[in-house]
Amino acid sequence: MKIAFFGSSILSAYWNGAATYYRGLIRSLHARGHRVTFYEPDAFERQKHRDLEDPSWVTAIVYPDSSEAALRQVELASDSDLVIKTSGVGVFDELLEQAVLDFRRGSQIVAFWDVDAPATLERVLNRPSDPFRKLIPQYDAIFTYGGGQPVIETYELLGARVCHPIYNGLDPTTHHPVAASRDYWAHLSFLGNRLPDREARADEYFFQPAATCPDKRFLLAGNGWADKQMSANVNYLGHLYTSDHNVFNCSPSIVLNISRDSMARNGYSPATRIFEAAGAGACILTDTWDGIEDFFEPETEILVAHNGAEVAEILHSVTSRRARAIGQAGYRRAICSHTYHQRAGQFDSALNLRSIS
Repeated sequence: MKIAFFGSSILSAYWNGAATYYRGLIRSLHARGHRVTFYEPDAFERQKHRDLEDPSWVTAIVYPDSSEAALRQVELASDSDLVIKTSGVGVFDELLEQAVLDFRRGSQIVAFWDVDAPATLERVLNRPSDPFRKLIPQYDAIFTYGGGQPVIETYELLGARVCHPIYNGLDPTTHHPVAASRDYWAHLSFLGNRLPDREARADEYFFQPAATCPDKRFLLAGNGWADKQMSANVNYLGHLYTSDHNVFNCSPSIVLNISRDSMARNGYSPATRIFEAAGAGACILTDTWDGIEDFFEPETEILVAHNGAEVAEILHSVTSRRARAIGQAGYRRAICSHTYHQRAGQFDSALNLRSIS
């Protein structure tokens, strides 16, 4: 099947947390025989920070940051069997969401893929006049990368024909155990961009424990934190290229996950970072959210904290031996249940793509 994706970027993870999700999923779709073209705008300096060069498993087209260029790409993609508009392209999202429907031809399938479903649904529920709301019933399918039954039910309430969560996962060929590096060692490490709907939780789960545990070393990576007030025991790296993700995950005692507000409220929305860290064998500590046990077993395959005080307590109580055991158990679960090969199979089944390839 010929598939066209309109997304933020597959070539660059710069201010683009969905990049590795797109890469893992599309690489696995290619392995299943699909031909995928990914259309991304030249925006937000992402092309200056590319960390993927011309992969053989996808045709990546970078188009100018203009409405005319965006519409031209939709027209070029009109011969695809399946056209997918993802959320969060970042420029001309409303234009693209309408255009992929307007340019639909014949038996072509047009789907919307929401990589931030809890936030999208909060937005359209709070703003009945939101242009996307009236488009939901027109798409042949809605896919999300999280959200579980709450997201399914809300999308269906808004008129979606079908809604299928295709969760984050890992590609074992890109996220895997490597030798630890002293440069990336810490008692607790966190990788995430500074976003308005995550910052309060970052204060609670990362910066406050750092301030109350001066004897512990903390490592921070991601965009936007340079002017953040932080204690002296926090080492800030800035943007971390994907080529360094494995050593970042393999070197500390514990790797922290912090959810965005909407995803924590909704639940059933594990971040890509969780699976990638698990694939590297890291001992993961996550903030609490509903549905964790559907993906990893708490206390055995993942650690869970309800607040910053519990983060600090875990740092003082979890031994290196226990951290390694949790990391190994999480790794086994991730490889067994959460690879993009499995996610691509779920996607195929959801749309019965084989029957119309």
